[in-house]
Amino acid sequence: MNTLTHRTAEPISLNDRASLSAGRAHVLVRELTAADRERLLTHFLALDEDDRLLRFGQVVPNHVIENYVRAIDFTRDTVFGVFNSKLELSGVGHLAYLPAEGNKRTAEFGVSVLESARGIGIGSKLFERAAIRSRNTHVTTLYIHCLSRNSTMMHIARKAGMKIEYAYGEADAYLTLSPADQSSILAEMLQEQAAVFDYALKRHARQASRLFESFMPVAVAA
Repeated sequence: MNTLTHRTAEPISLNDRASLSAGRAHVLVRELTAADRERLLTHFLALDEDDRLLRFGQVVPNHVIENYVRAIDFTRDTVFGVFNSKLELSGVGHLAYLPAEGNKRTAEFGVSVLESARGIGIGSKLFERAAIRSRNTHVTTLYIHCLSRNSTMMHIARKAGMKIEYAYGEADAYLTLSPADQSSILAEMLQEQAAVFDYALKRHARQASRLFESFMPVAVAA
């Protein structure tokens, strides 16, 4: 079994916050692969107890998160991410496909955003991308289960016009999706291309910064 190493995620930089707060169009969502598993682990381990409670429905310890990340099947589910300039995951959306019932197919959506990256529309953009992917993969209902006090998820659900049912401090939200069409297929393709290009630019900028720093003179101790 492969062992995942991890480190604490750094807060989103001022440059990230300035560019993202300028408009939600700058929040680009990229589909993740198994190659991003370590970054996913770093992201989830950076969540504090309250955030873990809201994301997973309970305060889960580190080893449970490690098992969760290892168990993600990228050939079955779809995971989306938003990267900051340090190539760290500021936000993650997990779209899990539930067993089909006849012609009805349901997918469950879960999202987490680091505290330092909130208030700039990352959660909403992850949901929008998940909804488009759901339509394009013949999902008829997008489903959210969360604690009713999860104000972020409730805001996303209400904004999307989802049907919300409350019971015993928990909430279930349902969104009936339209079938895929040329517009939804093209929209997803363009969004992914833009996100991949954005990630490449950030990676090259990161490499250039490290190269520049390697040529900087080292301070000599007195």
